[in-house]
Amino acid sequence: MSKTTDQTGRELVAGLVTDGMTLAVGGFGLCGVPYTLIEGVRDSGAKDLTIVSNNMGIDGTGLGILLENKQVAKVVASYVGENKEFARQYLEGEIEVEFTPQGTLAERLRAGGAGIPAFYTATGVGTLVAEGKPHADFDGQTYVQERGIVADIGLVHAYHGDIDGNLVYRRTAQNFNPLCAASGKVTVAEVEYLLGRGEIDPDLVMTPGVYIQHIVRGDGREKLIEKRTTRPRNTDSSHDAGDAAAGEEI
Repeated sequence: MSKTTDQTGRELVAGLVTDGMTLAVGGFGLCGVPYTLIEGVRDSGAKDLTIVSNNMGIDGTGLGILLENKQVAKVVASYVGENKEFARQYLEGEIEVEFTPQGTLAERLRAGGAGIPAFYTATGVGTLVAEGKPHADFDGQTYVQERGIVADIGLVHAYHGDIDGNLVYRRTAQNFNPLCAASGKVTVAEVEYLLGRGEIDPDLVMTPGVYIQHIVRGDGREKLIEKRTTRPRNTDSSHDAGDAAAGEEI
C-alpha cells in the first residue's frame, strides 16, 4: 500500500502533533532539515513539546520557529550552536536542555529504533552528563547507562523516496535523519524526489519503508547555508583563469 498522501507535509504534520509529544527531528546544522514538516508542527499550535535533534538550527527558520513560537518545553541536543533564541531561553530558564554527547545522542536514537531500552558507554563518565545515571564496571572500566530514545513522531528529510517509504539520503543529511526515522513511533518523511515502486535500487536504500508511515514531496525551497566563507574576487586581469577561479565562492 502506498504511503503517500494528497495532503501537504504541513497539513499532515499539523494533524498529527499534539501537546506534550516528543519529536525526533533530523538534520545537521541546516543540512537535511525537514523544514516543511517543522512548519506543520508550528501550524499545529501544540505546546510543551520535547525536541530531540542534534541542534536547533538558526534563528527564524527550521526548529528555531518553534522556539520563537514558545512551543518547546525541552530540548535533547548535543549543541546549542548558532541559535541566539535557543541560548537565551536556556540561560533564562525558559526551557529545559538535556545536553548529550553527539555520538551518544546518535546511539540513543539508534537504540530506540532497534528496541534496545538502554546501553552503557564510557563517554561522559565523570562529567555532568553522567550525574544521576546508573554506572557499572566492565573489564575494569566504568561506564554510564544511557536510555534509548523512542519518539512519538519522527520528522525527516531525504533526497529520494518511493511510495513505499524507502529512503535515500544525500551527503550530510545522512548524519541524523536515518536515526530519527527509526526512533519515531510514527515517522513522516519529506523527500526531494518522490519515485514509484521499484525505482530505487534495493542496495541503495538507507531507511527501509517499514520505518516510515507517511511520505510527502518537499516544496523545493532553496537550501540554506549556515556560514558562507568566501575569498575576495581578484579583479587583476593579468592573472590567469586559475587565479580568477580561486576567487569564486566555496
